[in-house]
This record gives sequence, C-alpha cells and structure tokens, in this order.
Amino acid sequence: MSAPGSAPSRTRQLVATADHDALRAAVGDLLSDHVPWASVLARIETEDPYDTELWVRLGRDLEVTGLLIPTDFGGVGGDARDLGVVCEQLGAFVAPVPFLGSSVLATAALVAVGTEPHAAELLRRLAGGEVVAALALPAGALPGGVLSTSVQSVSGELTGTVRPVIDLSAADVVLVLAWDEGEPALFAIQPDAAGVDITPITPLDLTRPLACLQLTATPGQLVVRGPAALAAAATALGTGAAMLAAEQVGIAQWSLDTTVAYLEQRQQFGRPIGSFQALKHRMSEVWRRVGLARAAALAAADALAVESDADEIAAVIAVAASYCSETAVFAAEEMIQMHGGIGMTWEHPAHLYLARAKADELILGAPDQHRSRLAALINLPAT
Repeated sequence: MSAPGSAPSRTRQLVATADHDALRAAVGDLLSDHVPWASVLARIETEDPYDTELWVRLGRDLEVTGLLIPTDFGGVGGDARDLGVVCEQLGAFVAPVPFLGSSVLATAALVAVGTEPHAAELLRRLAGGEVVAALALPAGALPGGVLSTSVQSVSGELTGTVRPVIDLSAADVVLVLAWDEGEPALFAIQPDAAGVDITPITPLDLTRPLACLQLTATPGQLVVRGPAALAAAATALGTGAAMLAAEQVGIAQWSLDTTVAYLEQRQQFGRPIGSFQALKHRMSEVWRRVGLARAAALAAADALAVESDADEIAAVIAVAASYCSETAVFAAEEMIQMHGGIGMTWEHPAHLYLARAKADELILGAPDQHRSRLAALINLPAT
C-alpha cells in the first residue's frame, strides 16, 4: 500500500507544524461560522442531510476537498498529515459533508492509479470541485483484509450489490470494484445510469448517510484492471482508516472540552462540580486517552505521508484505528454521563457525537478486527 498524494516527503513529523495550525484554524473558523450544532441537528431531521453549501465552501474557499490530489491534476498536492488536520476538525463539528467518501476513499483510490487516463480525468474533476465521488466498498471493509465483491462485469456492464456504502447518496460518480473476466477491475459509473438503484439505509449516525447500491447491467467505464485495481482499493481503505482515526480524535477532543466547560459551570453544594475529586479523576482519564489517541492518529498519517514500509504503515494504522475508535466512544459516553439529565436530551448536541463515535467504531473495521490484524503483522501469537 502506497501513500496517496504528491511526491512524498521523507521527513518525519509527529507534531503539528505552523502550517497545520493555520489549516486547523482556517477549517475550524469556517465550520464554527457555518455549522453550529443546532443547524446540524435541524438538518438531520430533513430529507437532505448533506450541507451542500458547506461542501462548496470547503472546496472553493479552502481547497481542502482536493487536498490529496497532486498538483499535476489541479489539486493541492498535500499529504495524509494535512488531510488528518481537516478530518479532525470535521469530526469536532460532526460536519454533514461527504468528505470521507469523496475526498478520502474515492480520491485515494484514484490517486493510486493516477497514471490511468480515466483516473486522471476524474481527479481533475474532483480537484475542481465539479463532482463528488464515492467508493462502492462495504462500509465495514477492513484494511488489509481480503477484498471481495459480488459485482460482475460482462462486456463492461456491471451487475451486483454493494452495501452499505459511505456517502453514496451524495455522489456524482461511483467507483465500483468488480470481477471482469476473472480479473479484478475498477469501474466508474454514473448514479443516474440505466440499471442503478440506490436505496438509503437508516444509519446510526444521521450526519453520515449510508446506502445500498444495486446494479443490473449498468454501463461502466473501466478505470484500471488487474492487481492495480485491488491495490487501489486497499490504499483507499488504509487511508480511510487513518483519516477516520483523526476524525475520532476530533470527536473525543470536543467531548472533553465541552464536558470540562460544563463541570466548571454547573454547581452543587455551592461549588462547581468539577472540583469534586471523583469527577476530576474521570476527566483526567479522558484527557489521557485523548492525548494518546492524537499521538496514534498523527503517527498513522505520518506513516502514510512518508511512504514507509507497507507492513509498518499497516501496523501503525491498526493501532490508531483501534485506539482512536474506543477513545472517541469513551469520551462521548463520559460527556453524556457527566452532563446528567441534559446530556440525554435531543436538544443537547451530546447524542450527535456519541452516534458519530459509535458509527465510526463500526466502519472500516471494528477495534477488535484491527487488533487481530496488528497481532498478525507483528507475529503476536493468538491466545
């Protein structure tokens, strides 16, 4: 698995740089102005959960939707470390945009085969903000696992089912892994093409829609075939898991900050409840875990950015995916408990973060799957 993006930097960066701080501030300012949690809550109760205006501004004003795309294709030419900064901020605001599906998964797959003519064309369109893409792999697919698909290609027409697919309902173009005359192949299809049926699936996290893709003799345009198709899908899953870890750090950090602020404000027996020793201990544990999760997510993004050894990349991503998943859930659960009754209400944003954390824990591999993958990579005997 190779890291997507422009020519790799060989310098390790396990701490945020000034450029990363500036990027974090720019994205955070846009999100705080455009998607306060009340607007997110209102949007998920409609038939249009995606914030199209925010997506346009992320691409037009900040150019982060094409962050991984090399400059040769009109992109920014950033790397996984830059992308992780954006994903962390999107997690902190539970932003309802198809960033994971389009700017991470689909883009990483296309960058991996960017020398192919149709891949290059799609990358230019993605860099210019013309289209939103989705990668039709099951949301629970595990990086490093066996990639399989039920989709078959006969003379360029695709038939089969993929479910559930991340950000499928927002896509203008869908990348589909299929078997073509006994070989794996990556095709691009149009969602409105003949034989395409997209059925929404009610997700746990209403800010990240899922859908089922059903194809019946659907015309597809070949992007690449052979081992390169499987390698592109594997690269996308690894990149997606690393960026999901960064998003989970954003969820956990927001949960921590929000809870600390509440504990300083809420009073019982004439003093802030944050002064009670039992709550201090619980919050210190959240703080400790968030710090470790951030380090793990940074290490995963850095391993992708410098194109380390493939097994090293896989191992670091497995650590980050496992630890960050559980940390985000832990921080969100503690937030709800320490907010007392108000934390259980629909009108408070806590449930948005718990739902995102729990849903993130299940996509692109569950924590125990990542630990099993890690054990195999480091030759740890099974118990």
